[in-house]
Amino acid sequence: MGDLAERLTDHPWMRSYPADIDWRAEIPVAPLYQLMDDAVRRFPDRPCVDFMDKRYTYAQIGALVDKAARGFQALGVGKGSKVGLFLPNTPYFVICYHGILKASGTVVNFNPLYAEREVAKQIEDSETDIMVTLDLKVLYGKIAKMLDETRLRRIVVAPMADILPFPKNWLFPFVKRKDIARVPSDARHTPFARLIANDGKPEPVAIDPAQDIAVLQYTGGTTGVPKGAMLTHANIYANAVQSRMWCTDAKPGQERMLGVLPLFHVFAMTGVMNLPLVLGAEMVLVPRFELDQVIKLIQSKKPTLFPAVPTIYTAIVNHKDIASYDLSSIRFCLSGGAPLPVEVKHAFESKTGCKLVEGYGLSETSPVATANPMHGVNKAGSIGIPLPGTVIEIVSLEDRNRLMPIGEKGEICVRGPQVMKGYWKRPDETAESLVDGRLHTGDVGYMDEDGYTFIVDRIKDMILCGGYNVYPRNVEEAIYLHEAVAECVVAGVPDPYRGQTVKAYVTLTEGHRLTRDELAEFLKDKLSPIEIPKQLEIRDELPKTMIGKLSRKALLEEEARRTGG
Repeated sequence: MGDLAERLTDHPWMRSYPADIDWRAEIPVAPLYQLMDDAVRRFPDRPCVDFMDKRYTYAQIGALVDKAARGFQALGVGKGSKVGLFLPNTPYFVICYHGILKASGTVVNFNPLYAEREVAKQIEDSETDIMVTLDLKVLYGKIAKMLDETRLRRIVVAPMADILPFPKNWLFPFVKRKDIARVPSDARHTPFARLIANDGKPEPVAIDPAQDIAVLQYTGGTTGVPKGAMLTHANIYANAVQSRMWCTDAKPGQERMLGVLPLFHVFAMTGVMNLPLVLGAEMVLVPRFELDQVIKLIQSKKPTLFPAVPTIYTAIVNHKDIASYDLSSIRFCLSGGAPLPVEVKHAFESKTGCKLVEGYGLSETSPVATANPMHGVNKAGSIGIPLPGTVIEIVSLEDRNRLMPIGEKGEICVRGPQVMKGYWKRPDETAESLVDGRLHTGDVGYMDEDGYTFIVDRIKDMILCGGYNVYPRNVEEAIYLHEAVAECVVAGVPDPYRGQTVKAYVTLTEGHRLTRDELAEFLKDKLSPIEIPKQLEIRDELPKTMIGKLSRKALLEEEARRTGG
């Protein structure tokens, strides 16, 4: 960090950087599990996790982490070992994640909604030998098949009933018996109770934070081929500290984090799980997003921090009974994972009284790279300014060695302590993405005179219409201004004349109608003729990813099947 600050000191964002945040602050380097150890030492009696009304203190979670670490070591986990987590948001995720790290293993995050084929491919690519999952048929059933079909050799099975409060823990095996898997008692299965049946004293292991891989975080990237971003202990530790610096008003030991985003996703890993450890905050973990449940939870649990994706904020502001709920406990929200429509930002802030800021990051940056500040200039439509120790550069799309002037479009690049080590077993793609310590993101954007970055779109999502570049994000932002539009995705579809044409997929707010001609008329003074959608498809709902991001990829796959392309 010191060398970087000396080499690159004249940055546009320094003129508008928040007075209460030091961009040149020294970012510490430490093993990632130290976040948990420090939190247990500082906040032993404070609540750490609230799961469906069962609460654990930091001391209780810390003791379980130590026992899990010792248990994983007894299973042979050490440096180089890959242990997968196939879990929804539960206390088991927090315990096993940090237990694996303390045993000096590498965590491999798996999406529980993956199809068996996708799970098998990731197991083989990551060289995962042990998997942790719940005793629910929907989860265990997929992983059990992997014992015979992949290199996987052991499953640690965690019982759902054990993390429920009384009397739910007693009723669950009876009420949900059809959902509970039958798990064999053999050498390939380890019950969670057996994993933690030890003295809680793991063997100390020397960790090199800058080199040792803490997490393999799989990402589709610009090619669409899943690959593991190698995030070191130092990368993820740094990003938790950087995120803490950004939360200037947060009160140690007094905050409550609403964890709706799935922890296997990199945004939630840092924003929902690791940031609270630095703050001594309580994590209110929710297994999946259900709108009515989450709104009621906000009213009853009174969280103060609520990181989420735009579709979640959109769903909340459009809830028909939102005015009857008290959401005023929320003070700070960070939106990431997808562009935040300006109208959604304003509507959510109006209904809650909180500050909703847009940030930006990638799996490759652990993930947060930029954000709008809590205090100071907050530019709607911008992804903000770099976090401490982070440098944003805009390079030419034609010549990667040429930096673009202020205001001109190019590829967004990131330097900083949170930037990954590289892609697992993919040296060519690592060399393509990491150049002289600079991560090429695949996103097109520009920086204004105050150092705020604006994303235009993904390079791979650009629509080529008769030789013109059309950026879907720009079109979506204009469409969102129409009062009838609840959600929108814009994509390029094949066109025999132009090569591609612009198509909009839209869901409507209750009681509204919209035609293609009406939308085109509305957009006449907001977009150029080439950008105005030539096709409009009204839907009851749009496909989303597990984290809740609108999925352009799924819509394009539908189009390909429909047209035979």
